[in-house]
Amino acid sequence: MKLITLDTSTEACSCALYIDGEITTQSKIAPRQHTSLILPMLDTLLNNAGLKPNQLDAIAFGRGPGSFIGLRIACSVTQAVAFATNIPVISISSLATLAQVAYIQLQAKKVLTALDARMGEVYWGKYKVDAEGIMCCDGEELVSKPENVTIPPSNNWYGVGTGWNSYTEILVNQLKEKLDNYQGKIYPQADAMIPLALSALKTGNTVIAKDALPIYLRNNVVQKQK
Repeated sequence: MKLITLDTSTEACSCALYIDGEITTQSKIAPRQHTSLILPMLDTLLNNAGLKPNQLDAIAFGRGPGSFIGLRIACSVTQAVAFATNIPVISISSLATLAQVAYIQLQAKKVLTALDARMGEVYWGKYKVDAEGIMCCDGEELVSKPENVTIPPSNNWYGVGTGWNSYTEILVNQLKEKLDNYQGKIYPQADAMIPLALSALKTGNTVIAKDALPIYLRNNVVQKQK
């Protein structure tokens, strides 16, 4: 199995290559540099492995929610590769990837993800790990003001994502004793997408290139707050 993943949904730009259980990755925190970084990252990983894009079994990308421009970059690169090679595409939620990062790096099994959505709002979702080590959404992914984030019905939640940096006091106050800890400088990463992408492949949850589209959550993505 040969799979490549990429995510440009936040300040972090990352790409990862999976070959039969082995993962190589490139990642950089580089706001507004994703256009110049993501293709060289992809090319470097493939060249180092001696692979051509048409030798891949699938390509996965972070579909959002996240930065409007960042999501378009990942989507465009993914569509270009998929159209050229006729390989399937796996669309992965950026919030699910963020939760998977928390599970891999922090061993957090219940995660409240929150990405800064600007305009005084956050993209957020609740995730729990399943028996296969995959973070699954417990409910819906939403966009709202941080004070409207729903309090989970149980304890031992871990908060991750840039929303926890921007709205620390509000979110901590919302969860109170239900929150174990939080980290605001955790971003979606392409290597954490690998388990999610493999799970999607196993269940046939793929699309063709033209159907690989961003998910914004917010209807008017370019509206500025008055």
